[in-house]
Amino acid sequence: MARILILANSDLGLYKFRKELIEELLIENEVYISLPNGDYIKDLVQLGCKFIETEIDRRGVNPLKELKLIFRYMKIFNIVNPDLTITYTIKPNIYGGFLSRFHKVKYATNITGLGSAFQNNGVLKKMIIKLYKSSLKKSNVAFFENEDNMNNFIQSGITSLQNSCKLNGSGVNLEEYNFVKYPFKDEFVRFLYIGRIMKEKGIDELLYVAKRIKSENRNAQFEIVGPEEEKYTPILNQLEEQGILVYHGYQEDVKPFIKRSHCFVLPSYHEGMANTLLECGAMGRPIITSDVPGCREAVLDGENGYLTRVRDSEQLYQNIVRFMNNSNDEKEIMGLKSRQYIEKNFSRNLIVAKTLERLADI
Repeated sequence: MARILILANSDLGLYKFRKELIEELLIENEVYISLPNGDYIKDLVQLGCKFIETEIDRRGVNPLKELKLIFRYMKIFNIVNPDLTITYTIKPNIYGGFLSRFHKVKYATNITGLGSAFQNNGVLKKMIIKLYKSSLKKSNVAFFENEDNMNNFIQSGITSLQNSCKLNGSGVNLEEYNFVKYPFKDEFVRFLYIGRIMKEKGIDELLYVAKRIKSENRNAQFEIVGPEEEKYTPILNQLEEQGILVYHGYQEDVKPFIKRSHCFVLPSYHEGMANTLLECGAMGRPIITSDVPGCREAVLDGENGYLTRVRDSEQLYQNIVRFMNNSNDEKEIMGLKSRQYIEKNFSRNLIVAKTLERLADI
């Protein structure tokens, strides 16, 4: 029985998107998870994981906090003595990579997205590339959620083609997110956004379109679900008072919101693979999203949704109006095509099987 150490920064992400993989790993292995405490830790422990609490400042760069995290990981490696390390997100990837290399432990890295640092050619990007190059030098496999991210790492000399493996994100559980009949009897065309409330998710462009649609007295309603990552409370409250949108805050179960929606909108600037696109598509909803890696893969443009130029409020507006002008039958067909496409390409069972196959080879 091997000891597997999983380093991550979020219990929600690990449980909701990796639960099925962890269940498979637990069949013949001991699985230790190191991450901050949270609501889903009890569920992960119930699966059979051994939990080691580790605080991580996800977006912070305070040197003392980073040093404290590194020392924490060093202690965990000495206690667990893992046979395999699996890491998710940038800090666990880099620090876990260094320590796995130092302890001569096999390790698999998951690049779940490149983040804002890779969107420009600044000093931060150069620093992260250098850190990744060093930490992944002896990586047994680097998993990527889309081909563009994988090619970016290969071209930057961080990983090799032989050690890289593209997955279609973490996939979606097709039984949990089952197909739901398209809603016709509704006074509005409901556009749904699910995600963190922050600039890089395209929230500014979405709010611009919502205000413009409302000013034109079009028969649409915009619903926003998700936690506030940046300070948008005043404007969201103001727009809600004006009847321009409905803000539901964070919701543990988003399926009821998807069920009553007519179209899902995600104008994000960058993604690894947006799970919300997969979930909404699996439930049979058309999609309007950005033509960027991690978003475009979920859409057959003009068939199950529309792709929009990133940061382009005008084209986002045009695509939303274009969708509204479709007949009910056309909207329903788009939703059916979403389900079929997600079913064929993004089933979590397929993703887990491919992951386990590659892990077995290292």
